[in-house]
Amino acid sequence: MPLREKSAALHNTLLELGSVLVAYSGGTDSAFLAYAAHRALGDKMLAVIADSASLPRTELATALAFTAEHNIPTHILTTNELDNPDYQRNDSQRCYHCKDELFTQMEAFRVASGFAHLAYGMNLDDRSEFRPGQQAAALHHAVAPLVTAQLTKGEIRTLAREANLHVWDKPASACLASRVEYGRPVTRENLNQVEQAEEALRALGFRQLRVRYHGDLARIEIDRTELPAALNLDALDRITAALRSLGFLYVTLDTQGYRSGSMNDVLPTSAILPAAK
Repeated sequence: MPLREKSAALHNTLLELGSVLVAYSGGTDSAFLAYAAHRALGDKMLAVIADSASLPRTELATALAFTAEHNIPTHILTTNELDNPDYQRNDSQRCYHCKDELFTQMEAFRVASGFAHLAYGMNLDDRSEFRPGQQAAALHHAVAPLVTAQLTKGEIRTLAREANLHVWDKPASACLASRVEYGRPVTRENLNQVEQAEEALRALGFRQLRVRYHGDLARIEIDRTELPAALNLDALDRITAALRSLGFLYVTLDTQGYRSGSMNDVLPTSAILPAAK
């Protein structure tokens, strides 16, 4: 289907919803969905952003700036996934427990505020990835208009660029808990340490990166296009000094570079397949 037709299909899908709460993270997909929903439904939509210790402060500020720029009505919903022992345990279903908390609270808010539907920004490509949160979305009957319109990640970026949305090329940014190795409890303290470490690396000029938390060891992933800037003694010394000042005893640079979801590499197939069906 041509992209123009997919764009029209998205608009019609949103119109048919009547009114909708959009789960909004500030990433390209959810930002474009919120923008499209506002164009289709006006004040019959509301972007809902979940705020907790797993959301970096810079991401929250950027997300709110985007909706303010485009006059998209927005609501901040405080979520409490860190109070859930199943989430804290940090096994392969951590994302499920996070999204279950989000959609449970959104559903209660939806009923109280009179909106007809919940929607979230899953795209066509997401269906082939390990994303336990999709199970929670299905459980709470959240719809995925981008999938209904058969939009891929690349196509969403194209439409966002054509709409002059500055988020069109925004790097992916999963929650801070995704940086903590499976089996190590997620705490406010280690999330804060990761957040500060990533901010320190951005201050050094790196853009697409992750700091993977392995206790005393920080494993840094930097996009391969940016790796050459890190591969000299001066840069390595500055990186080491920045992260050791935040409490890490050991700092290592992952030679494979940045990979989305790299923590999932250690999961057995049995942990992944149930969520991928």
